[in-house]
Amino acid sequence: MHAAWLISLWVLGHGQSVSINALLIYIVLQGFRFWVMWTLGSRWTTRIIVLPGQSPVTAGPYRFLSHPNYAVVAGEIAVLPLALGLPLLATVFTILNAAVLAIRIPAENRALAVSREAIVRGAP
Repeated sequence: MHAAWLISLWVLGHGQSVSINALLIYIVLQGFRFWVMWTLGSRWTTRIIVLPGQSPVTAGPYRFLSHPNYAVVAGEIAVLPLALGLPLLATVFTILNAAVLAIRIPAENRALAVSREAIVRGAP
């Protein structure tokens, strides 16, 4: 889905004028992305991996949101097409991303719940 979004941006956005306001919002979102990545450090990945015996991260943006990276991605998927004057693309990929997250977030939450349960029991 993300590859299709990027290709669509390239094909449909090529030569479009740029909305400075939307572009500034996109740049601010990148600051949040760096905050997420800095907070996770070597634990940042696109895969669902739970490190045995490690507590979930609760620092940085994780104090405020369970899945802050997905909030950043959702914002990017909506804002970058808008910066290029492509509201239909923003709408379509926002809906597709919501469908992906409807599967992905529960899967991550299940993995984290198993990890928390193992930590409470004292299992590695």
